[in-house]
Amino acid sequence: MAACLLGVFFWYLPVFELNERMRQQIMTLENEVKAEEQKQARLQTAIRNLRDDPKTVERLAREKLGFAKPGEMVILFEKPTAPSTAPVPQPR
Repeated sequence: MAACLLGVFFWYLPVFELNERMRQQIMTLENEVKAEEQKQARLQTAIRNLRDDPKTVERLAREKLGFAKPGEMVILFEKPTAPSTAPVPQPR
């Protein structure tokens, strides 16, 4: 009787291992789905803000395009350039 039970156990062992791998894969895929749903929610919020909120559109126009209202002065700051690594010629 014990030998039969042991035989059945080893017969179904690959099925148990496959089941465990599939459960882990399901959990991984569920986590990916949650991450994509969060990304979708952020994008939907951004779309809604761009469509309905004029302040958001104004802010983006100012930041990305450098737009200003009439009479405003825009001051742009440039990033400093990296110093050149070429040797400086010495006067003789």
